[in-house]
Amino acid sequence: MNLLYIKIAFRYLFKNKLYSFINIIGLSLGIAAFIIISLYVSYEKSYDTFEDSDQVYRVYMDYLKGETFEAGDAQTYNLSGPTLEKEFPEVIDNVRIYRLEKVTFVKDDRAIEQPSGALTDVPYLDIFNISLLKGSAQDYSKPNTIILSETLAKKLFGDENPISKTVSVFYGSEALLEVIAVMPDVAETTHMKLNFLVSFETMKTWEAINGQAELNWSRNNFFTYIKVNKNSNFDELQNKIINTDIENDPDERHNIERIGDIHLHSDKPYEAEANGSISRIRFLSIIAIIILILSWLNYINLSTVKSLERSREIGIRKVAGAQRSQLIIQSLVESMCLFILAFIVAILFVVVLLPVFNGFVEKSLVLGIGNIKALLPFVGLMLLGSLLAGFYPALILSNFSPIKALKGKIKTSSNKLNIRKGLIAFQFFATIILIIGTLVVVKQINFLKEQPIGVELSQVCAFKGEILETLSDSLMITKVGIFENELKNLSFIKNVARTQTYPGDGYDNLSSTIGIQYPNGETNEQKVFYIHSAKPDYFNVVDIKFSAGEAFKESSDKISKNIVINETFARQMGFTNPSAIVNKHVEFWGEKWNISGVMEDYHHFGLKTEIEPLIVYSHQNNNNNVLVKFNSSANSVAGMQTSLDKVEMVFKSIFPNSTLDYTFLDKKFEAQYIEDQKFGIAFQIFTVLAILIAALGLFGLTSYMCLQRRKEIGIRKVTGASIFQILKLLNKDFIKLVIIAFIIAIPVGWYIMKIWLQEFAYRTDLSWWIFALSAIIAIVIALITVSVQSIKAATANPVKSLKTE
Repeated sequence: MNLLYIKIAFRYLFKNKLYSFINIIGLSLGIAAFIIISLYVSYEKSYDTFEDSDQVYRVYMDYLKGETFEAGDAQTYNLSGPTLEKEFPEVIDNVRIYRLEKVTFVKDDRAIEQPSGALTDVPYLDIFNISLLKGSAQDYSKPNTIILSETLAKKLFGDENPISKTVSVFYGSEALLEVIAVMPDVAETTHMKLNFLVSFETMKTWEAINGQAELNWSRNNFFTYIKVNKNSNFDELQNKIINTDIENDPDERHNIERIGDIHLHSDKPYEAEANGSISRIRFLSIIAIIILILSWLNYINLSTVKSLERSREIGIRKVAGAQRSQLIIQSLVESMCLFILAFIVAILFVVVLLPVFNGFVEKSLVLGIGNIKALLPFVGLMLLGSLLAGFYPALILSNFSPIKALKGKIKTSSNKLNIRKGLIAFQFFATIILIIGTLVVVKQINFLKEQPIGVELSQVCAFKGEILETLSDSLMITKVGIFENELKNLSFIKNVARTQTYPGDGYDNLSSTIGIQYPNGETNEQKVFYIHSAKPDYFNVVDIKFSAGEAFKESSDKISKNIVINETFARQMGFTNPSAIVNKHVEFWGEKWNISGVMEDYHHFGLKTEIEPLIVYSHQNNNNNVLVKFNSSANSVAGMQTSLDKVEMVFKSIFPNSTLDYTFLDKKFEAQYIEDQKFGIAFQIFTVLAILIAALGLFGLTSYMCLQRRKEIGIRKVTGASIFQILKLLNKDFIKLVIIAFIIAIPVGWYIMKIWLQEFAYRTDLSWWIFALSAIIAIVIALITVSVQSIKAATANPVKSLKTE
């Protein structure tokens, strides 16, 4: 009997090819989109999951602002970890990580750059559950030892055994390190990707960073992680830590967060790398569910439409003795067969589209056995919804009266018609919200890209070299000065300046401090101030305007005591007139500094965060970036590449065998919005998909209405009704549904997108035209979809329609 049900189901599906095709395509697109988004969501939520990862917390700083503490830096002091382990019995281990960004390895005259590594304490391997492939960590407590990743070891030593071999590492200065072990390559799903580990004791012998080795509460340049015992309660430990002033500073405190929460929930200054966004994950999850529901509703509408054509078949089956339960089972079997076919097609879609999606989001998502467990909740939801979606048409079919069915007098009650109209209204309600969301996301991204940032970054390139030789400070300053002067003599270069950092470079190359003493003697212990060094020409290269005073002058002193501040800092000190603070003094780092000028505010960190108080001071040898402003002669691609090659030739002539990297400032500044741009494109793609599915549902209901009213249409045509009048008759009800959906969607869409925009410190407004355009798009889609069937019905031969009984 079960086999018979399946045979009848497939016979029916193959007989009604168009109906089956529309349903299978609609369902498979919805399922494929749901699977792809589910894979992405599962991937993003899998960050930093390893054995005992639930016992590992990251320590970070909170700063007092007004009366309340707010999350501050992701980095802490080198005393933080050891002190927490000493003070709290729940903490059984700790590790400090001093991150090294972009170092150069030299082996056999080969220079190999590596983007990320760190000096770490011995417990790093145990806390992060890392098993070594070769060697031993027994000597990791000793200075000048290093553990390499498998890929880096292969690059440096090929097929040789690297254990006990030495390698030169350049990071400001040279360190000769002994390889003691090889570890697996770091997983992509970790918030801090380290390609090598240097023993923490090396900090004392490495000239470039030995100033960080002293244990104190003054330099918070360390990532700190603690491991707690299994019986610890996170909330209780967190309350104990934040209520214990371990560093004896009432204006700041330590806090903790679960390591698994960092990737999606943390966006603090000095993060190891750009993290994900829980709001984007939530939005994509909602979109996935909406698309899947729309595909179910689409199937329900098309199935109920098709049930009218099967009324005589059902009547015959009932007269022949078929029970209602048998008809329901038959209908459910047909639904499940169709869903199985749609699922198979959806898997094919996923196989084809997943590599494209991976390239788009720059991830390595895989549909395989390994992630089936993570997808089980999503698959369960999909199967349950599919069963429920097939149940409603089954009830409709089994409820037909056999006599009316055989006479062809089956009509749908107003309640059932209202249900179908309600489904269509819901489809367009969801679709309109997605349209509103798409328009707002696109508008915000364009706002971020087009909003003036207060500086001019076009045609400005930052060059950063790693000097692979040991030079004294005086000789280094001399050689860098020669490099600057040689660049200024090149015809295609407009200006040159050295700086520690630049707009769009993030927090990594910035210093920060609290406790600055204002000119009136007041000390602000609650506000974080950001500081970087630069040469005087820096302000001209990036076109920073001054609202008062001027840039500091070139000085022969290693550190000049003149500084430039921004308007935000001036207002922070209570000066509304920038001129009033020029030549006044502030005190920090144990020194008095003269304010030579006030620069206009600009967005150093981008438009996602507020403008922070910023200080620029002069330092002779703390400016690792050489900014070059190219003139118009270097505009073309070929011309620019030639110019870059000439700059490298000049550098190599002064620093032979050294490496030189470059980045264009405008490109780097825009790069911070790449994830938002990808989110916007994904939003648009899935919105188009939702519109397509909603249109299919509307197409189904239109077919039903035309079928129900074919006799009425025939009579109206015979009595003189025009095609336009008939189109108006058929279209007005659907347009009403869209308008109702739009009215409901306005406040919901406004509220949702207002919440999303709050992530940005500087944001666009929710303009009225966004909602008007959403309504127009929805109405146009509805008109086109309905008119396809309406025109067909309106142009049909009325005689043929009236003969049909």
